[in-house]
Amino acid sequence: MYRPSVRHAPRDEMTRCPAVDVVIVNWNAGEFLAQCLGSLLAADCSGVRIARIVIIDNASTDGSMEGLAGLDGRIRLVVNTTNLGFAAACNLGAADSSADYLLFLNPDTRLFRESLSLPVTFMEQPRNAGIGICGIQLLDDRGLPARSCARFPTTRSLIHHMLGLDRLLPNGFPSHFMADWDHATSRCVDHVIGAFFLVRRTLFERLGGFDERFFLYWEDLDFSLMAHGLGYRSYFLAEAGAYHKGGGTSGRIRARRLFYSLRSRLLFSGKHFGRLDRMLVAVGTFCVEPLVRLGHALLRGSPRQFVETLSGYGMLYAGAFKSRKMK
Repeated sequence: MYRPSVRHAPRDEMTRCPAVDVVIVNWNAGEFLAQCLGSLLAADCSGVRIARIVIIDNASTDGSMEGLAGLDGRIRLVVNTTNLGFAAACNLGAADSSADYLLFLNPDTRLFRESLSLPVTFMEQPRNAGIGICGIQLLDDRGLPARSCARFPTTRSLIHHMLGLDRLLPNGFPSHFMADWDHATSRCVDHVIGAFFLVRRTLFERLGGFDERFFLYWEDLDFSLMAHGLGYRSYFLAEAGAYHKGGGTSGRIRARRLFYSLRSRLLFSGKHFGRLDRMLVAVGTFCVEPLVRLGHALLRGSPRQFVETLSGYGMLYAGAFKSRKMK
């Protein structure tokens, strides 16, 4: 495996530097994980110290964890025998941290030289003490900024999304995803996605970590909203960047990915919305959106998308029926 050279700061400089614990949740990430680690170890650490790198493996079967133990002394491997889900795995990786910051990093990312030093330096500035979460510009395969920030969702924006209006008429029905903004400048936002999620450890502990009821998706959005409720802001720092494949591992399980996303959305609305709004989201999710998605698959002439949609909603209906039966 590639062993990059790492710049080590003098010992007295390191003791003054803010420390970061990096948490990477792996599930069959294959070569992405090795590339991510290589870029992390090669990143500029001026003004920041990587205290430890915790890799939580959620029962991978692809051998992606092999050969990592001796790569760097700061790497700690935790191999789960079952898939705990993303939120629970992140919390496990952050347990017992004493670092100033926690960086939750997707294995399908590759850091650039200043991907870590710039956001930490930004967060360390006294004027930014009210910023609890920082994300950076994520570039896609074409080298273009991906739309990685979002507004806090409302019942109206979710219904627009269920009906496909935010995609058909984006100017009139803006999505909670900030697709209307080019992500070329830095600004405060409601939410930065969890592919690169830099958090003050004290804030993470104050919120009790991620809500583990979210198995996959929306746990980072829920965290951002809870942090906002405590008066902390999220910031998108365009001056720093990293590559992000996006869907690197979950792209292979599209039906189950749809199921997890729908279930997490229902959980989010149940946690943060009022009774009427929760009902509207549930009715839209169970009764309206599947018809819209299936119709879209037919119009596209995509049998695969049609089958995946049926399968994803089938899992959602089965889970809802099981939950009602257990009550």
